[in-house]
Amino acid sequence: MNLEIEGKAAIITGASAGIGFAVAEELLANGARVLIVARDKGRLADAAPKLASKVDSRSNDVVALAADVSGPEAAGMIVDHAIKAFGGIDILVNNAGRAHAGGLMASAEEDWQEMTAVKLTSMRRLCKAAIPHMQKAKWGRIVNMSSIGGIYPNPKLFVSHVLSGAINNLTKSLALEVAKDGILVNAIGIGAVATDNWANNMVPAVRRSRPEFAKLSDDDIIARISAECTPVGRAGSAREIAAIAAFLSSGRNGFVTGDTIEASGGADRFM
Repeated sequence: MNLEIEGKAAIITGASAGIGFAVAEELLANGARVLIVARDKGRLADAAPKLASKVDSRSNDVVALAADVSGPEAAGMIVDHAIKAFGGIDILVNNAGRAHAGGLMASAEEDWQEMTAVKLTSMRRLCKAAIPHMQKAKWGRIVNMSSIGGIYPNPKLFVSHVLSGAINNLTKSLALEVAKDGILVNAIGIGAVATDNWANNMVPAVRRSRPEFAKLSDDDIIARISAECTPVGRAGSAREIAAIAAFLSSGRNGFVTGDTIEASGGADRFM
């Protein structure tokens, strides 16, 4: 399928690995230009040449920027960087953030502040900074990475799922506001997807709550939990999420907006 995004300029946050990196790969493969953003300079330095090597004749179409999206000036700086590199901004994929295990009583005030800043506040700011450029072009696509927990909350992931619910609401509200400008805004409600983020943040919590898993490897735990929670019997892949994001970001999508697409293998719980 031709996604009709040849030459379009995209910003992807949290793009040094996992889902963000896979989205960058997918958009590049369809002719887009990408600004990948992450705060880990080392991982970003590895990611950029890997992406560029896939499109040797278009190596200038991959630009990397080390930035902490939670900073108050970050959104404007990121969008300005994309404008200088590409002359415009057509696609924004808000992917920065991580899962956070624990219920309300186990979550510290610092957890709420950090997670809100990275997942929700940065998303709001980036949308606000990017939209005027999309309005000028009368075309834009925004994809916000959320969680299946924003639809089916689990108290074991209290902070993450409260914020995912807010992301879904932000997505719907913003979609209604900017639809008249040719800008479509959607979210993806992600379930159990095998990434480093999931392994680093969720597996330790599973080990604590499921002592029978204590001697299993991380991969085995992910496989067991995915089989238990997911009707398709396995974890999803970053590439599968990226394919959905690419369509939502594309010219072939002209009628889907304000939705949170469930990408959870049929699961109505995360863990």
